[in-house]
Amino acid sequence: MKLIALMSSGIDSPVAAYKMAMQGADVILLHMDNRPYSDDASSEDAKALAEQLRKSTGKEMPLYFAPHGPSQDAIAHGCDRPYQCVMCKRVMQRTARELGKRLGCSGIIMGDSLGQVASQTLRNIRSENIGLGFPVVRPLIGMDKIEIEAIAKMIGTYEISIRPGHGCTIVPTKPITEADPRKVEKYSEKVDLDELARKSADAATLV
Repeated sequence: MKLIALMSSGIDSPVAAYKMAMQGADVILLHMDNRPYSDDASSEDAKALAEQLRKSTGKEMPLYFAPHGPSQDAIAHGCDRPYQCVMCKRVMQRTARELGKRLGCSGIIMGDSLGQVASQTLRNIRSENIGLGFPVVRPLIGMDKIEIEAIAKMIGTYEISIRPGHGCTIVPTKPITEADPRKVEKYSEKVDLDELARKSADAATLV
């Protein structure tokens, strides 16, 4: 089983990748390069996290970077501001799907923990998955932050993930927590989400 893991420089997604690797999956890591809406530190920390995951799992876990800034721009200009995070997750999933298919993957790993942040309410998760047509594995979905942090500390990723510089500057002041699926579909057509994802996957590079 080969899976592609969407890996930020935060705490949760490296733990999700670790858990699935330890379940026997061959994991490919995909970091969505959010510059200019995050700084260089996030990208450097993603590389450090990948290296630490290789040490803790003993697996190859190749790391790809895909540009995400242009997609964020398109979303900001074509959608209501509160929907930025939901639409961001939608395009990230589609980029992972496109790249994952090319690399022989059969699903996506995400670090979602139910209700932990605005984009991870059940209704938002449902809206993020509309029309994806590709399996998404969420090994942390029922875990709380303390449990996740304990694993991160055990595998050596925690100290990397809490370094300064991991904020996203395009996050809206009041992100939607109960996304309307009809609006999500309308915005997806308006900004041509699948085309944004294809362009991002086309530009992905092995680090």
